Amino acid sequence: MTTAISVHNISKQYKIGAAQQKFQYNMFRDVLIDTLMTPVRVVQALRGKGMRGTTSTSTIWALSDVSFDLEEGKVLGIVGRNGAGKSTLLKILSRVTEPTKGTVSVRGRVGSLLEVGTGFHPELTGRENIYMNGAILGMKRAEIDRNFDEIVDFSEVGQFIDTPVKRYSSGMYLRLAFAVAAHLEPEILVVDEVLAVGDAEFQRKCLGKMNDVAQEGRTVLFVSHNMSAILRLTNEAIVLNKGQLIKRAPTAEAVDFYLSSGQAESGQRVWGADEIPTASQPFRPVAIRIKDRRGNVVDTVRSTEPLIIEWEYQLDGPVTGLRVGMYLSTMRGEYVFTAFDTDDAEQYEQFGARQAGRYISSCEIPADFFNEGRYSLGVNASSFGVKRYFMDENALSFSVDISGAPGTQWPEVRQGPIRPRFDWKIEKLD
Repeated sequence: MTTAISVHNISKQYKIGAAQQKFQYNMFRDVLIDTLMTPVRVVQALRGKGMRGTTSTSTIWALSDVSFDLEEGKVLGIVGRNGAGKSTLLKILSRVTEPTKGTVSVRGRVGSLLEVGTGFHPELTGRENIYMNGAILGMKRAEIDRNFDEIVDFSEVGQFIDTPVKRYSSGMYLRLAFAVAAHLEPEILVVDEVLAVGDAEFQRKCLGKMNDVAQEGRTVLFVSHNMSAILRLTNEAIVLNKGQLIKRAPTAEAVDFYLSSGQAESGQRVWGADEIPTASQPFRPVAIRIKDRRGNVVDTVRSTEPLIIEWEYQLDGPVTGLRVGMYLSTMRGEYVFTAFDTDDAEQYEQFGARQAGRYISSCEIPADFFNEGRYSLGVNASSFGVKRYFMDENALSFSVDISGAPGTQWPEVRQGPIRPRFDWKIEKLD
C-alpha cells in the first residue's frame, strides 16, 4: 500500500522570551545614544550584567525526533497532554511551519482544520472563502462548484453566505470552516481539537462526517482529547509526551496506555508554570485533589464512602461570569457527568463575579455512586459564551474500590460506571 505521509526524525524548536526591541523604529538620537553606549554594554556583558529593558532569550523543543509512516486510507489518532506537541506536528504536516530538523514527505493535497477559521480571510464573504480555500488546495472551479451546495447545507450558514466572515459568530465560523475542510475532497484531512467550540448537535454531525470521510478511503489525522471520538474514528493512534512519540499501537491499546501512564498516582495534580497557557490569564490553575471523608488526599476511594473533589486556582484579576467545573469519565472516554461550581442559581448570584485572589472550588460526591474501576477527571474554567480560560480533559485519575457495595455478594461483574444503592421494597401479594 502507498505511503501517504512519511515523517523522519522531525524536531521543532521555538525561541521564547525574545527581545521586542529589534522591531522598534528609532529616531536619530536613539541611534546616536545606542552607538555611544555600545562600549558600556560590552563591559557589562563581560561582568555578567545586562542593560535594563533587555530580555533574555531561550528555546524550547516542541517536537524531538518524531518518526512514523502512515499509509493511504488510514485514520490515525494523535493523543497527548496539553503542550505535548500535537498541534505543532499537524502544523508541520500542513506546511504551516517548517521543522527545525528532519524531513516530511506528504503525498496528496492536504485539507487542514487546525483552529477555527484557519485560512479564512475576514474581509471576504463565506462564498469567496470557500472558493479561495479550494484554490489553495489546488482544486479547479468546477470541483468547488460541485461541492458548493453541500458545503453550505452542512454549515447551516446559507443565509449569511454572502456576508463577510468577520461578522460571523465563532460557531458560524467553525461550521463553515469544518464544512470546507471536509467537503473539498483533499486526499489527506488534518483535524485538530476544534470541535469543542460547537454545540453538541454540531459535534455529532462533524464526527459523523469524519467517519464518512474515513470510510471513503481518505487519509485522516485526528487530534482530540475526547477519547470516545478517538476510539470511534481511528484504528491506530500515537501518543506524544513532551514532544516525543512514546507509543504507537491500535487505538484501544494506545488510549489505555495514555490514560493510565500519564496520570498522577497520588490523588493530586499540581500544574507547573510550563503547563499553563498564557491565554488562560487571569485564571491560573494551582492543583486538583481527590480527598476521602477524613480529608486525606487519596488515589483510591471506597464506593461506600463519599469523596471530595477540590480544585484550587488563582485569579490574577477580576473575572465576571466565571464557572469552574469538571468532566468525569471512564478510562475509555465515556462521560459519566459534567458539573460546574455555579450550577446552583444562588451560588451563581454570589460568585458570578469574582475578584482577584486564591480560591478553592470543591464538591462532595455521595457514597454509593461509583462502580468499580478507574475514572478520569477533566477540568474546565470558562465564562459561558465568552471565553474558555483553561481546560485539561485528563487532569487526574482515581480508582474506586467496591468492598461492601450493593450486590457484591454476587460474583458477576456489574455493567456501567455507576453502582447506586436503591431503596428496594419487596411485597408478597398472596
